[in-house]
Amino acid sequence: MIALLNVHFSRVGDMEFPDHVRTWPPVPLSAYRDGFGNWCTRMMAPAGDFSIGTEGVIGDSGLPDPRPPEGGQSPVETLPDETLAFLLGSRYCETDVLSDTAWRLFEHTPPGHARVQAICDFVHRHIRFDYMAARATRSAAQAYAEAQGVCRDYAHLAIAFCRCMNIPARYCTGYLGDIGMPPPYPPGDFAAWMEVWLDGRWWVFDPRNNTPRIGRVLVARGRDAADVPLIHSFGANVLTGFEVWTDQID
Repeated sequence: MIALLNVHFSRVGDMEFPDHVRTWPPVPLSAYRDGFGNWCTRMMAPAGDFSIGTEGVIGDSGLPDPRPPEGGQSPVETLPDETLAFLLGSRYCETDVLSDTAWRLFEHTPPGHARVQAICDFVHRHIRFDYMAARATRSAAQAYAEAQGVCRDYAHLAIAFCRCMNIPARYCTGYLGDIGMPPPYPPGDFAAWMEVWLDGRWWVFDPRNNTPRIGRVLVARGRDAADVPLIHSFGANVLTGFEVWTDQID
């Protein structure tokens, strides 16, 4: 198994103590950084019941996600080399299939921040959130056609539309609690959102929630969900339990 469960290195300085991966029963662990800089943990799971977990305490500014200035979209020929991979189609973000749709929907929106927000607004309205409709193989084009899904489907569709409009966009996964949100709170889960390149840097956009949130904790980034699965298993297995929590403490 390969696990991507540790807080992203960009937030390690905010950790109160290391969020070491632990397993029950204990097995030898090794770790490496993948091509996107994510911290990956390798292990050989024994037959029978096996659990993987981690926890930590992380300091946060308490401020909502920052918003980019108006405009900010760069011509493709001026984009930094490292952003170009996030303009291309990928496993779950079929830019070739969705290009005509994207230009039909967003060609007349102002370039930059306003265009990305228009994409998020459309995706937020178009997809109906439904845990029971989750499917690990659903692509952006399928999410558009089916108009239902979970946070990864919102992110994939918005990412694909941004790339079609020549805006670099990458897939993010991590923790997102309910800080600042009114109850009742849904069960904890990992969240998916996106980052887009505007005004010379990456900015967070969240088409699922479509509002700046407090306490977002990045775990991994990639082209789409295929690059950053929580657990990648090389063999038969059955998930029997899953618990995620992100609680505010004094």
